[in-house]
Amino acid sequence: MSRIAYVNGRYLPHRTAAVHIEDRGYQFADGVYEVVPVQRGRLIDEDLHLDRLEFSLGELEIAPPMERRALQLVLREVLRRNGVARGILYLQVTRGVAPRDHKFPLVARPSLVITAKRLKPVPAKYLEEGVGVITLPDLRWKRCDIKTIALLPNVLGKQRAVEEGAYEAWQIDPEGMVTEGTSTNAWIVTKDRKIVTRPLGHEILPGVTRRALLDLLRTTDLTLEERSFALSEAMEAAEAFLTSSSVFLLPITRIDGEPIASGRPGDFAKRLRQLYVDHAERQAGSV
Repeated sequence: MSRIAYVNGRYLPHRTAAVHIEDRGYQFADGVYEVVPVQRGRLIDEDLHLDRLEFSLGELEIAPPMERRALQLVLREVLRRNGVARGILYLQVTRGVAPRDHKFPLVARPSLVITAKRLKPVPAKYLEEGVGVITLPDLRWKRCDIKTIALLPNVLGKQRAVEEGAYEAWQIDPEGMVTEGTSTNAWIVTKDRKIVTRPLGHEILPGVTRRALLDLLRTTDLTLEERSFALSEAMEAAEAFLTSSSVFLLPITRIDGEPIASGRPGDFAKRLRQLYVDHAERQAGSV
């Protein structure tokens, strides 16, 4: 089946879909995006993703391209036309097309692009052995809570991780505290069995998988702390893991080449991954 993209009201072959060269997303990274996981053809945590999309648009003063209900219908049509049962749906909204000028255009219609693609299952090796992360200074701007398409520091960090044989790069603020990964949220488990992740603020993206996992954790007997943690604390942790919409949760067993605890995935990461997988399966199976 050939892939189909939605571009500003039209369903087009993916290979020929395009936007105007003066789209402000292309020239200024003046836009936002969302990545929504798909299980059995259903969108997982859809409302949380659309809530975050609306927040990001509001912070950048970009008008929504359409009402939420209409957008939801388009999202489902993109999934249907692409036949995606398991994968991700990507949607991007920019301020639109206008002659190049830094200030907002007086008149511009937001551009909306939506694509969907299948994903292979998470490699068993990642779950059995865990993944490695490297650490880098956090070079991003001061509004990382907005899911903007301006991702150059993230791209450079991810590339550095790949070149060093790691899965991800954790970004470190000037105080030596971990902010988040280039495309994931960061977590540790302390030796006294407390689950720790950085609280929301302008320094990190409010990850939807992070939010869903926090809600799930509050239904368990596990102890949660939303606080900043230093790289030095992470190196001494009992466990570490990451979360994202595309992989849900992966155990981290190496930081900068050094093993975390035993160097093997721990019980907390295994339990919490299953907790989220069960959550996603419930949504995928709901009518």
